[in-house]
Amino acid sequence: MRRGLVALGDSITCGRGGFPTLGVHPQSWALWLAEALGLPVTNLGVDGAIAADLVREQLPRLEPPYDVAALFVGANDTRSAGWDPDAFERDVATLLTALREAADRVLLLTVPLDLGRPPAGDKPAAANAILRRLAGDDVVVCALDDLAGPRVMLPDAVHPTSAGMVEIADRAARALGAPVLPATLPHADSRTCRWARAA
Repeated sequence: MRRGLVALGDSITCGRGGFPTLGVHPQSWALWLAEALGLPVTNLGVDGAIAADLVREQLPRLEPPYDVAALFVGANDTRSAGWDPDAFERDVATLLTALREAADRVLLLTVPLDLGRPPAGDKPAAANAILRRLAGDDVVVCALDDLAGPRVMLPDAVHPTSAGMVEIADRAARALGAPVLPATLPHADSRTCRWARAA
């Protein structure tokens, strides 16, 4: 029996709270993505989690096999004064090894470069380099490096707006080969952030 999509991450994946933006109700990008793919979803995201927390607390909760395992990690790591790229790389390697074994496909999302207020500096770029290197050829990478601006990000420049959650899901669906979100969902042009109901 397949278990659909499992998502690991922090508050961005958890997706609780927030306010409607541009007519889009708030929910996690992981739930939008699961709906786009026609899969049930297990969301293991926890507010404030760093990569080490995912290894310690979320990996033990996996119940494979899954069709897709999605990982969004690094925002809290790179915003921390104690940022340790070596520890981050070690933990992400552990996460990806486990997810490769747990799912048919693994999706890895990068971190927005313009992250946080005050900004996280060059740490998100360093994290993304680690993520892309560890992804290799068998993990699908969804680039969020350029995710920025008031339509898709809240004023803290960390958490997405409800419209931003759909934008993340849309990029992830495209990365996985699903060209658009279902017609009943809001759809974003990722290049211009113009929002409209898909026809």
